[in-house]
Amino acid sequence: MAETGILTGQYVRIAHPTASVGDRMAAQLIDWTLQLAYLLLIFLNASELEFLPMKARIALVLLVPLYPLLCEVLNHGQTLGKWARGMRVVMRDGSTPTLSAYLIRWLLVAVDGPAMAYLGLLVIALTRNHQRLGDLAAGTVVVKLNTWKNLKVSLDDFQHLSAGYQPHYAAAADLSLEQVAVISRTLDSMRSDSIELLAQKVQQMLDIRKKETHDYEFLRHIVQDYQYYALEAV
Repeated sequence: MAETGILTGQYVRIAHPTASVGDRMAAQLIDWTLQLAYLLLIFLNASELEFLPMKARIALVLLVPLYPLLCEVLNHGQTLGKWARGMRVVMRDGSTPTLSAYLIRWLLVAVDGPAMAYLGLLVIALTRNHQRLGDLAAGTVVVKLNTWKNLKVSLDDFQHLSAGYQPHYAAAADLSLEQVAVISRTLDSMRSDSIELLAQKVQQMLDIRKKETHDYEFLRHIVQDYQYYALEAV
């Protein structure tokens, strides 16, 4: 099974199995079936919908082409087909896609799909991370969802932790990858006001009190402790 290496910030590298051509075709068939069933439902109830304003009827029909975009935006990168197959769309660095990334993927469905003889399937089969043209343009990848036990951590990302490193805050293990990425970016910004506010929020969220005098050192220890427990977990 192909995998995509995701480097999250400066703290951990994980490997997610990418969705295969078969996985993506199966998810697409589920989505098409649902869209077709929805259209059939509208057709069978056309007479009962005549009382609706024309704009409302047009909106009902437009939900069909908008379905992939709306689902992925509102359901964390998953259409119902992707959800059923245990897949989701993420950015190449593992973060949640932006609205513009979702929009680019959706717009390029016209190129990847039947209108262009399913060019996207060929591109998925040939690219290392099984990306269609929409994914390549948006910087996204479709991954198979795994439990944390299946994550692969690169020891190179933990060289700054000494052999006898002792964590300061066990609660740091409860943070998510994206939350640690926010802390890391805030530390890199060196903005004292942002660091102070974030330190307060982290203390409240984890229900801990900082032991350090300076907020910068507190947040740095939080990131290092997260790294320690992420490495220990595998």
